[in-house]
Amino acid sequence: MSETMSTNGNEQNKPIAIYYEQPNWFVPLFKQMDERGVNWIKLDARYHQYDAASPEQEYSLLFNRMSPSAWQRGVGHGIFYTLNYLKHLEDKGVRVVNGSRAFTHETSKALQLALLERLGLPYPKVRVINHASQAVSAAEVVGYPLIVKPNIGGSGAGIKRFSSRDELRAAVDEGSLHFGIDNTALVQECFTARDGIITRVEVLGGKYLYAIQIHITGETFDLCPADICKNTKGEELTRIACPADAPKTGMTVEVHEAPERVVADVERIMQNAGIEVGGIEYVFDERSGRQMYYDINALSNFVADPERMLGFNPYGRLADFLIEEAHAHETKQLARLMAAGEKA
Repeated sequence: MSETMSTNGNEQNKPIAIYYEQPNWFVPLFKQMDERGVNWIKLDARYHQYDAASPEQEYSLLFNRMSPSAWQRGVGHGIFYTLNYLKHLEDKGVRVVNGSRAFTHETSKALQLALLERLGLPYPKVRVINHASQAVSAAEVVGYPLIVKPNIGGSGAGIKRFSSRDELRAAVDEGSLHFGIDNTALVQECFTARDGIITRVEVLGGKYLYAIQIHITGETFDLCPADICKNTKGEELTRIACPADAPKTGMTVEVHEAPERVVADVERIMQNAGIEVGGIEYVFDERSGRQMYYDINALSNFVADPERMLGFNPYGRLADFLIEEAHAHETKQLARLMAAGEKA
C-alpha cells in the first residue's frame, strides 16, 4: 500500500503522505521530496484501506492528489471512498492539504457553480439536471450552442457539444448522453474564447503563485498545462508531468500577470472551497465580452517546462510548502500535548 522513503536525519518524526491515483502526474513532486531527504511515503488511492477505530495519527501531513477522472481509468471506486477517508483523517487531527472540503468541490461542478453564485462572481449560463429527459428543456433556457458535461468529470471527460435542438434531441433519444458516476450533469452555454485565449491561475497555500494564458486553436475541453508542447515563441517545452505523449493540438502557452482583481477573486474562491493547491480557469467570451470563471481545479498540474516558463520550479515550492506545513502541525500538536500534561 505504501513505500517508505529515507529520512536522512530529518527531524520530522511522522511521514508526509502523498495520496494519489495517477503516479505519472506527480513524478516531479516525488523527485523534489526525495531531494529534500524528508520522511515521506506514497499511498496508492486505487487500493487502500484504513481502520476507522484507530486513534493513531500516522502522518504528519497528507497531501490529497486523488483525481475525479479516475473513473475513466477503471478506478472510480476510489472517488467516494476518498471523501470518507479524508474526513476520517481530519477527525483524527491529521493535517490534510486539499482535504474533504476541497475534494467535495473538486468532485462536483454543481457545487462549484453554487460557490461562484454565492461569491457573486460571473460564470457561464447553466442548468443542472439529473436525467437525460431534462436536457432539452434545460437547453431552452441556456440557448445554443451548448455543452453537456458530467458533474464529476476531469480531463474533459464526457463533454459533448450541441449546436441545435435537433442534435440534442437525437442524443437524448439514442441514449448517448452520459452523466457520469453520480448521474448528474450540467447543460452549459458554449462560449468562444476571445482571441482564442484561456487564462489559468495557480495557487499554492491558497495564495497566487502564477498565471498562464493558453492559446487554443479550436474547441477543446482538456487544458492540462503540463501537456502543452510549445510556448508562443514556438519553442518546444519539456513535459515531465504528463502520463503520455500529449496530442498535437497546436495549443501554445505563455506566462501572464493576472490583474489584482482576478488574483483577489481566485484566492477568495479557493479559500471558500478549501483548496490550498490548485488552479482556476477563466475566459472572456467573444460574443458578450463577459469574463467568466468556468473551472475550479484542485488537481491541476503545473505548466510544462516550468523553470524556463516561470523562472522557478513550482514543484520545489510545493515540496517546501508541504514540509513546512507538516512541521508546523507537528509543533502545534506537541505544544497541545505539553499543555495537556501540565494541566494534568
